[in-house]
Amino acid sequence: MLENLKKLNDIEVFSVFDGEFNPYGRIVDLDTNEIIKAAEQFDMPGNVVYMPSTPEFEALPIAKTIETELFGTLPAQIGYCYGHSTKLNATEWHASGEVNIAATDLVIIIGLRSDVKNDKIDSSKFKAFFVPKGTAIEVYATTLHYSPCQVSNDGFRWVVALPKGTNTELERPVCDKKLIAKSKWVLAHIDNEEEISKGTVAGITGVNYEIKY
Repeated sequence: MLENLKKLNDIEVFSVFDGEFNPYGRIVDLDTNEIIKAAEQFDMPGNVVYMPSTPEFEALPIAKTIETELFGTLPAQIGYCYGHSTKLNATEWHASGEVNIAATDLVIIIGLRSDVKNDKIDSSKFKAFFVPKGTAIEVYATTLHYSPCQVSNDGFRWVVALPKGTNTELERPVCDKKLIAKSKWVLAHIDNEEEISKGTVAGITGVNYEIKY
């Protein structure tokens, strides 16, 4: 799969097991079998759907492990991002790290917050990483990320764990237009007219990379 992705794509595709991933995150040693089985019970949407909190995931023993060992005993929410997507399209960041589990093979296109200057970043600053099914990673708070890209016509399944309340609705007005939910700052690619029409700040220039498989 990885070798095929490398051949087909204009953006170089690495593995999260490569050293190139080190500035962005790390592999986490978790037993993911049980949560992947639970993840496979949810229907695949036609587009991209994100659910911040899923009781079926949060009732599993892995939830307590994530809270205690990875979030320093902070309450965690464990949800999912499922769907069909192949492009960079946008990027986001949080005030905390994020734990992800690939319930299918997929690719993530990620960057560094330090490369954002005056709310702008060129897509050449991003890198693509293949994440094999069953892999758990921690993405650092300094990492730009968004919904994954599929590597098959069946779409992608991505388990998302964050400190409780992240990505939920803002309860008061804020001045920063990039902040669209609690602890969720977003920049859209300038070609992503649908996202920009919703009020998302257009901040990614350059090629809107599309993952081919």
